[in-house]
Amino acid sequence: MLSSVTTRWRKQYSKLPPALQMIGLQMWLPIFFMFMFCFCYLGAFHSPKIHDAPVAVVNSPAASQFTDKFTQASPGMFDFRFYQDTDQATEAVRDGSAAAAVQFPTSRTGAPEVTIASAHQFQAAQLMKSTFTTAFSQAGTTPRITDIAPLPSGDSYGMGAMYLMLSWCIGGYMVAMFIGMMGNPLSHLTRVGILAGGALVASVITNVLASLVLGVYSSAHIWQMMGVSFLWILAIGLAVNGLAYFFGRFITAIALTMFVFLSIPSSGAAYPVWMVPRIFGDLNPLVVGHGITEMIKRVLYGVGEPYWQPFLLMAGYAVLGIVTMLVGKRWRESKEFDRILAGKTTMMAAAQGAMMQKGMADRERILAAHGLDSNAEPIDDETTDDRAADGRTTDDTSAPSDSRRNAEHVDHDDMRDGTDGERRRHYSVADLESDFGGDPMLGGNGLGRSGTGGALATDELEHQVREMINRRRVPDASLNGHSRH
Repeated sequence: MLSSVTTRWRKQYSKLPPALQMIGLQMWLPIFFMFMFCFCYLGAFHSPKIHDAPVAVVNSPAASQFTDKFTQASPGMFDFRFYQDTDQATEAVRDGSAAAAVQFPTSRTGAPEVTIASAHQFQAAQLMKSTFTTAFSQAGTTPRITDIAPLPSGDSYGMGAMYLMLSWCIGGYMVAMFIGMMGNPLSHLTRVGILAGGALVASVITNVLASLVLGVYSSAHIWQMMGVSFLWILAIGLAVNGLAYFFGRFITAIALTMFVFLSIPSSGAAYPVWMVPRIFGDLNPLVVGHGITEMIKRVLYGVGEPYWQPFLLMAGYAVLGIVTMLVGKRWRESKEFDRILAGKTTMMAAAQGAMMQKGMADRERILAAHGLDSNAEPIDDETTDDRAADGRTTDDTSAPSDSRRNAEHVDHDDMRDGTDGERRRHYSVADLESDFGGDPMLGGNGLGRSGTGGALATDELEHQVREMINRRRVPDASLNGHSRH
């Protein structure tokens, strides 16, 4: 039932103008963008609220009384974590496991101290500062605020790490996305080489602009940042390259979801994860945005997770890419092999074939309108006169001209018949779609030999398929010299 409906739909759709077919087959992308923008950005950032914000508290009787009262007044707002000494609480703020640290005075004359790290998360630091200043002021005291990692003037709101992260993600996934969509014939080594080259270029461009041109961070860190960005961009590229074998042209949606739409709200770079819906907080340890921003903050400001944690995440994405690359290539070739033998094609391949035919026909029409033949040379007047004498004119569309027939067919092999030496009829785009079904962007219509990235797996299969087409082109006397289909 579903198969027959799909078949009828494809048949009707193929009757549309080729350009309209191509546009229609890409309309899923803007719809996807609208849905993901609303869900991931509007849903995450339209109403940020504090829930379970981690706060390190140096243990003392006064601290316990304070946290009990605070929890009763604002249940679920803070997650107070007790530490035995000041150093441990401060280190929790430094590595990002706590948004702030609170220490109560040991004497009546002392003032409580609130420790923050603006360079780790600017919004979190300012929120903790204002919240505890207000709370202690209501209790009749003013806390001392200590910022262990203030932001530089070049990145006064701490947005540099987020936009650097975003530029690295885009640089990594876009290079791999185009390789996955158009680089099917390429070997693994060539594809990885392109990824590495793209990662090098992207790391140089982004860091030179951020440091030397815009002054987002000090040039003293530029070489470290180039090394970090190169590794992250390459890891992202490897992951997208491997997944492209399984998702084809839809890899765009997968890459955007993983490395942009989910990565930004889950990274903690725009807002702390305890201010966005919990689903994004749960994804925080898994998204590349988290690992990248933590490493940037550690390199530039000495805050954030220890290096081994982001490196572990980076390695995980690189391994994902390598494994899917090795498995995916064989899987893709197997699917294309089955598709070719079944004589099937995709709607995109059919639309591209129709678009090619339309383009060739348009070329002939434009050249003819300017008195040129298919080789862009002036039309021979004697040939025109002969046609007129036979009752045919250049405007006669009832029988296609030789130049039009040449434009409607694609010469694939220049094969000659072994008995009479006459050239066989050229194969048309429609022939390629029916006899060599498959997505041309994935090599589905290619006749490349084994090892060169074509769709046919072996020389023997190529020979068999060619023989099949040759048999379809044997002239039949009953058809008055026309080729039998």
